[in-house]
Amino acid sequence: MNIFSMIASLWATALASSLLPAVLIFLVGLIVVSALMKALDKALSRSRLEKAAHSLVRSVARVALYALLIAIVAAKLGIDLTSVIAIASVATLAVSLALQTALSNVVGGLTLLSNHPFRAGDYVEVCGQSGTVQEVGITYTKLLTPDNKVISLPNSAVMSAQIVNYSVSGKRRVDLSVAVSYDNNVETVLEALKEVADLPCARKDDGVFTGVEAYGESTVSYVVRFWVDADKYWDGFFEGQRRIPQVLKEHGIILSYPRLTVHLDK
Repeated sequence: MNIFSMIASLWATALASSLLPAVLIFLVGLIVVSALMKALDKALSRSRLEKAAHSLVRSVARVALYALLIAIVAAKLGIDLTSVIAIASVATLAVSLALQTALSNVVGGLTLLSNHPFRAGDYVEVCGQSGTVQEVGITYTKLLTPDNKVISLPNSAVMSAQIVNYSVSGKRRVDLSVAVSYDNNVETVLEALKEVADLPCARKDDGVFTGVEAYGESTVSYVVRFWVDADKYWDGFFEGQRRIPQVLKEHGIILSYPRLTVHLDK
């Protein structure tokens, strides 16, 4: 055996002695990471943490666990982590400059979770979009619209926008408008409109308000307002709209409609 064969044999032996344990550590590490993620999922399901935050917590935990696993494997291979960290720091700086928007979305997600402007299941209006909050991810907040569309909004945009939360107080007011003829008695119309709010979903303790909203050229606009539980808003809105013509007809009140009167001179 010549000197080159001896060196190759020693190198192969050294490589095998370090590479095989590193591979085993990596494979075992993958199993451990998977088990820890499942345990985290169970812990999150039992915790009081907002469901909207689960996706962000899982993403951060997964990144941290895989980073730790890679560091352990690198140490087993004898790689100098100091130099790796230095290189990673430079790379991180370069990536951060290139991915400022993504990083601002991550910061926005953390800010949303710490300030709690909404929770999973809340109906909100933000960035010109309305829907039920599904989750706050690591970069996007997802809303489910009433027509079952999923809208993903960048966290940075959500954080800096005006947020209208319709669910935080637990109840919402339903406002219904109707235009009737001037021929109808005002008090009769106001009393009749109170019956529109006589719905199973209406909150009885909060009362009903009816009033004259505006006087038009040929019609009088009335409004009826009542309160429902936040998750019953659309039930109250559409059922109230359905009852308006029915109730007014029962009281002999004439609904207005566009019309034009033409006078001809003979």
